[in-house]
Amino acid sequence: MTFRGFASVFYSEPAVLGLLANVFSAFYVALQNFAHVSAGTPAVGLENTLAGIHLILIGGLVQLVAGLLTFRKYDHLAGTTFVAFSALWGSYGATRLVLGSWEISRSSVVPTALPGLPDKARTDAVTAVTDLSTFLNTATITLSSSTDALTINVPNVTATLTFPGNISLPQPPPIAESAVAGLVPYITVAFIVTFCSATANYVMPVVFGAITATLVMEAVGVRAARALGASGFLQLVIAAVGLYGAAALLLKGLYQRHVLPGFGNAPFDVLLLGAAIKPSEQKQVRKGREEEDEKKKNSKYAEPFALGNMADTVAAAVLAFHSFGYPASFQVGVLWVSIDAAALLLASYYACLRGDCFHCTKFGLHCALWLVLAWEEFVFSVSFPRLAVGLEEVALGRLSLVGGWFFLLSSLVPCLLSLCRERAELLHNMSFTFITMAALPQVPSRSRGPFLGFCLTLYSGISLYMSFVSLVNSIAEKALISRGNRLVAPAKLQEALFGLKRCCTPYPVPVPPAPASPAQLSARLPDALFYLCNGLAAWAAIPVPPVRLAQGLLALPGVLVPGIAMQLYVARLQVRGGRRFGPTVPFCYATIWATWGCLRLAGPAIKISNPVLHAFSAVAVALLIINFFIIITAAYSNLILLILTVTMEAILACFLLFTLNQPALPLEAGLLAFFGTVCLYGATAALINHIFEKNLVPMGPKIIKSAKPKAVSGTSPPCPCPTSEKTSGLRTIAAILEAGGVCGIPSDTVYTLAASCKHPSAIQRIYNIKDRPLAKPICLTIANLKQLEAVEPPFSPLLWEFMRHVYPGGIGCIVHKGLWLRKLGVGEAYDYVGTKDSIMIRISDLTVTSHLLSMTGPLAITSANPSGEPDSTHHDMVVSRLADKLDGILCDGDSTELVSSTVVICTKIDEGQCLFTISSPSLPSSKVPSECQSHCLLQRVPSISSLPQGSCPSSERGRCQRPRCCRSLRKSKTRWLPLKMP
Repeated sequence: MTFRGFASVFYSEPAVLGLLANVFSAFYVALQNFAHVSAGTPAVGLENTLAGIHLILIGGLVQLVAGLLTFRKYDHLAGTTFVAFSALWGSYGATRLVLGSWEISRSSVVPTALPGLPDKARTDAVTAVTDLSTFLNTATITLSSSTDALTINVPNVTATLTFPGNISLPQPPPIAESAVAGLVPYITVAFIVTFCSATANYVMPVVFGAITATLVMEAVGVRAARALGASGFLQLVIAAVGLYGAAALLLKGLYQRHVLPGFGNAPFDVLLLGAAIKPSEQKQVRKGREEEDEKKKNSKYAEPFALGNMADTVAAAVLAFHSFGYPASFQVGVLWVSIDAAALLLASYYACLRGDCFHCTKFGLHCALWLVLAWEEFVFSVSFPRLAVGLEEVALGRLSLVGGWFFLLSSLVPCLLSLCRERAELLHNMSFTFITMAALPQVPSRSRGPFLGFCLTLYSGISLYMSFVSLVNSIAEKALISRGNRLVAPAKLQEALFGLKRCCTPYPVPVPPAPASPAQLSARLPDALFYLCNGLAAWAAIPVPPVRLAQGLLALPGVLVPGIAMQLYVARLQVRGGRRFGPTVPFCYATIWATWGCLRLAGPAIKISNPVLHAFSAVAVALLIINFFIIITAAYSNLILLILTVTMEAILACFLLFTLNQPALPLEAGLLAFFGTVCLYGATAALINHIFEKNLVPMGPKIIKSAKPKAVSGTSPPCPCPTSEKTSGLRTIAAILEAGGVCGIPSDTVYTLAASCKHPSAIQRIYNIKDRPLAKPICLTIANLKQLEAVEPPFSPLLWEFMRHVYPGGIGCIVHKGLWLRKLGVGEAYDYVGTKDSIMIRISDLTVTSHLLSMTGPLAITSANPSGEPDSTHHDMVVSRLADKLDGILCDGDSTELVSSTVVICTKIDEGQCLFTISSPSLPSSKVPSECQSHCLLQRVPSISSLPQGSCPSSERGRCQRPRCCRSLRKSKTRWLPLKMP
């Protein structure tokens, strides 16, 4: 049995952590801003360094933890916001850290002895140098690059020193320009978040709106220091309102109800943002739902699409500013892009957790491009001036790079698959393709900057629009804002893609159906990203002899970023997927590219003269042996992977020859080009096959087929166990229930056994399956409250109000039986559910269960465990304990809770009495209307079983008012809540 995560009840209210991170970060910056305005001098040196560390740790890492926990709670808005703002605070802190480090390092280059000064001035100058900070405040240093002269101005003394050779002082990083380039896109992102947060509550819009205004003032304050005072005031607003919001959420988590106002209601409903969709688009939306619902959304993790688009917006905007020459140096901008790329990688990871291969690969490819472009510009604008590399050598080095062409070809694959998606998605991917075209090193340098800047600006604008649409649609969990209709139907695109396989067969072959299980697909979810990473590294490593310093350093990011960083990310995804070989192949190939980049590309910079002395030959032999075993394992997978590993073996052989001073550069270049081409085909095939869940593009058969032992071949479950990720799985279980079967299904608490009310005999089977005493009734579950309202049961207005607040959720209300049950669809099972006079109604807050109930109608359910044993919190527990007695099990992974539902007896709610069990945490008071709280006092009280005889929560002067009730409560482990009449 495997557990893939904690139940969501363990995560409580992670928004408290996110708000506190913003509070502390804003308050810290406010103090520095007020000090700057009052003293007239900004923070310098160690103050900036400490500020950077605090912002990175608190505003960055702590808020990132809050965002990850919120993603697990299926909170689209808070999860996206906290991760995006963690990147903002981390980038801002990194900027402060760079500034402080430079100011400290500047003081370390001041000479402590000044032999060129006159005797009288030398004593004064050396005394000033004793305290470096005092010296920097009282002395001015001027370096003349033409005369190699160092001019030092000490009060009352001016001296000019001339040194043989060059003098290099640390150049100030472009803090102001880089901060403006980074803050501008974050201002637009924060504005979108502020607008969307108004659909959630009243506190978040104030906090996020103040953050938006603060970013504007900080950007203005770069040039006008007076704006920092207004920024400090806004940061105090963030601290005050954020602290109130954190306290309100903390109390809500403790008392399970809203104690302080501000949460629970919103300024306006998100549904008001819905735009009118054309009839043609509505038809395509309906058809798209029928086709795309085959792979259902994973409701355990929030949607990462808005986060990925926001990260694309920021990275593209920062690179666009630099492409237009603002700033000329990318020393600080590379940090903004790198931190933002980490947020983009998280979006890719959560897309993988949701089983979305398209966005997982798309965001991963975008992350690789932003990092490669950023670090290439860092090398060009920072490293080359320090290494005194000539412009002619740099130009020749750029022309020899071919890694950008692989980015261009790779970007065409998402464009192809976007033909059967919305037009906005197609436009978004096409604009990314334009960026890869503009970023090609072979584009003339004079036109490359403006062309690339225009393409990046266009892409940033489209990504910003996609962020807004994705966030609104995610919050509403429906397509409120249309992104356009499709150009090509998915079925036609599949037919066209399958044409390649038809060309390889001598007879007509129809499009294959979807396999019975994902294991029969020729590709897994991370495979496309694995092929892309290796292809990018291979084409970037193609040598054009002779390999000089400029060419090696410019090609280094193209090899290290996809070959190491992204490859290790793929290894993590393989661990998550539980593959047979796990992360072995991507981890070993990451080692290969790291060794290759260290020797072949960085060798001239780190002065590696004789590779043999550095044991690279031994490393090459070890990698050859490891890759030989990888070839054997690849023979069990498919032909494409086998060709890939065999080609890598030949590349390693060329690497070994290079370490022995016998290079075969033309052969090596040809092998790397062929390796990248195979990777491009493998990535295309893997992505297409996994998205359409059909083997449309051939990847070749298994060379070695493993025969399963007889003892293992019969270990399949004795009943059908379809997954809940597909509508076909729900239809399978629905058909079994309609035929009179008993199935295990998930719910919003624990797994349950279900039987259709159309078959009373199936309900009777439940008692035999779990050895349940006949005295214990079985409850009824329906899809939504509207089904109950349609049959018009004779419930009081108070009971209706109570149900509207607790449904859907982990609550079961016991109400009086009546003829309304037959109208509901119970039919012949009227006498088989509930007791003679009452019945418990459940409405699950789980999308999978709601869809299933919409297909089957009301179901009779009870917990899926043998009587007296713990509840089943994973489908593996149901399989291991009851599979041989059931007709089917709907597999949905871990349950969202660890205990069964709370039972509330509402038969006497109008009389001021309400009874509920303690099998789960107390009913959240936030879901109980104020007019009901006078009838039903829902708060934590001591357990009846722990009270001495003759006392209970409703006692007066130590004497029990309901002694008979207390005795029964001790036996049934329930709590009695005293109710106050209005």
